[in-house]
Amino acid sequence: MTDYQRLEQIDRWAHYVRDSKGAWKKDHSAFLNAQIQKANAFYERLAKTPGGKEKIIRIFGIKNLDAAPFLK
Repeated sequence: MTDYQRLEQIDRWAHYVRDSKGAWKKDHSAFLNAQIQKANAFYERLAKTPGGKEKIIRIFGIKNLDAAPFLK
């Protein structure tokens, strides 16, 4: 993506936020929730692979395994 394309996207988003009268919050929340669900699903799949749990622990520096239920 070029700088020009990125600026166009920012401009479109700014117009949408301004003109949507708050409806953008619902769309934005749905997008963020979907991203979080996809990431969690990925980590759950990774944890099931050989060495996957260890990779997750190392990448995130996890010390409290009880805080990451998909690592059990």
